[in-house]
Amino acid sequence: MSRNIICIKFPDGDKWRELPFYLAAEEYAARNLPPHHSYFFCWRVKPTVICGRNQLIDSEINLPYCRLNHIDVVRRRSGGGCVYADPDNVMLSYITATGNDIAQTFAGYTEMVTEMLRKAGFRAEASSRNDIHIDGKKVSGGAYYRLGSRSIAHSTMLIKIDSATMEKALTPSEAKLRSKGVESVRSRVTCLSNYRPDFTAEKFMELAEQSTSENSITLTPEDIEEIEKIAAGYRLSSWVEGHNPRAMSSTRRHIEGVGEIAADVSLDYSSDPPIIKSISFAGDFFTGDRPVDTLSELLINKEFTPEAVAEALGDKDLSGIITGLTPQILMSLLF
Repeated sequence: MSRNIICIKFPDGDKWRELPFYLAAEEYAARNLPPHHSYFFCWRVKPTVICGRNQLIDSEINLPYCRLNHIDVVRRRSGGGCVYADPDNVMLSYITATGNDIAQTFAGYTEMVTEMLRKAGFRAEASSRNDIHIDGKKVSGGAYYRLGSRSIAHSTMLIKIDSATMEKALTPSEAKLRSKGVESVRSRVTCLSNYRPDFTAEKFMELAEQSTSENSITLTPEDIEEIEKIAAGYRLSSWVEGHNPRAMSSTRRHIEGVGEIAADVSLDYSSDPPIIKSISFAGDFFTGDRPVDTLSELLINKEFTPEAVAEALGDKDLSGIITGLTPQILMSLLF
């Protein structure tokens, strides 16, 4: 695999930038670098919380704590849940050409990272969704999305854990924690230094780059300038805060194979039965080739009854919108 992957280097070496820069670098590579190669790079940032594209940050992140402690809050374009990153985490980015099966591409990426850890002597196992475990606890969580003909996969690698800060910064719902059979964020994660105290972030980055690729490219100052232009979009408050509207009613549930999904519904009660005026979906789920708004559009202005919603959904392939979702699962969430 290493012959087909090129490692991306930045012109000023290991200088740390704000997290939006690296998300923008993924986009830049996907849009501008030659398509017959895959690309990989590692990076580190100051304390930052990164939330998934479809999450409501008020219910997932302790914003007052983050502001008081100068922890950045960033929204990425991929789905999945919130993660906390600091200098003792290493972030991994992988950009590749792919077919329509995004999940299969991501599974290949996860296995690549798992093998990387095994080479270093860790008993790593890929989970059924998006995580890598050691002894049943998560050491790496990842997400992915499609950009044109490219797939972008990225993940964290926990070298050390600042458990106190992580627990205060992240506020996962009780439903999510119950679904995982644990009582806290701390109880379901581990880190590489628990198994090898001498294994630093620098050592992992060296391992990752050597294991992944035999070839590298260094971006030019002109490349960096274009990346910064893309990064500006990630810093907009309108992007970070999201566009998920608060609704008159909301239902939230963890669904096996999908993740946590919340449906916020606004109804017009001037008719009987009521009409769906707006409906939005948020959560830590992964998305397919079509935007989540596509699902909302199927249901807007339909009667809010099982019969009408079932007719609107028909036998449509909803997994192309939210991975793992079926009309039957959505019906059980709404009714």
